[in-house]
Amino acid sequence: MTVSQVWRDGGHIAYEVHGDGPLVVLAHGMGENRASFRHLAPLLVAAGHRVASVDVRGHGESSVGWPTYAPAEVGADLLAVVRDLDAGPAVLVGSSSAAAAVVFAATDAPELVSGIVQIGAFVGQPKLNPLLRLAMGAVLRSPRLFGMFHNTLFPVHRPADDAAYRRSMVANLREPGRMAATRGVIAPVEPHWTARAPQVRQPVLVLMGAKDPDFPDPGAEARAARRLFRVAEARMIEEAGHYPHADRPRATADELVGFLAVCAGA
Repeated sequence: MTVSQVWRDGGHIAYEVHGDGPLVVLAHGMGENRASFRHLAPLLVAAGHRVASVDVRGHGESSVGWPTYAPAEVGADLLAVVRDLDAGPAVLVGSSSAAAAVVFAATDAPELVSGIVQIGAFVGQPKLNPLLRLAMGAVLRSPRLFGMFHNTLFPVHRPADDAAYRRSMVANLREPGRMAATRGVIAPVEPHWTARAPQVRQPVLVLMGAKDPDFPDPGAEARAARRLFRVAEARMIEEAGHYPHADRPRATADELVGFLAVCAGA
């Protein structure tokens, strides 16, 4: 495996590339790293795509200490990867917190983006009671507690290598600056991605695990996201939690491959 780096103001972004064909760029959510897509990426490669899995700034092997982790800047990092590969336009796939980033990228450089996919997107800020807010504050400062929280996001299925992945993820989060980045990518910031969504002109696919425990009603959240865009579809991944690309990779790949064909012909 070869890890590449693209330099940005403030540090470097790490990514790895596999396959040949139209480019797909994968961006994970808070606290994770590019290995979140370890089961999805080979399926997309087998379907004839070049796949770049990115470590979001402050995560994985990307550098820490960035002045901001706002989704607009994460989106700019994804565009930098596309430019570095000289392979656009690309379809950008953002999971969880990175679902906001792909919206900014699509509107900031539409010539580099042929479509976007949001996986487990948050349309609004989660409403937490004081006890849950206190608990989440602790989770976002402790790699061990984050690992325990991450474990709850697989309510039905989990990959066979899930425990090993989580141990590696927690070890990475113990490195200085990693938990600050985890908090940074979900810090409230204006404009919110929902304000930019109506400006997206490319096709959009909203994917949501039907059993995603992060939402009281995952289907309603997916439909709310879909309605924000001009051209969008919302699809549910049955028996999946917050990371359908990890716990139901084949079902997720099937949805993505059809969408990628649409983007290629758009």
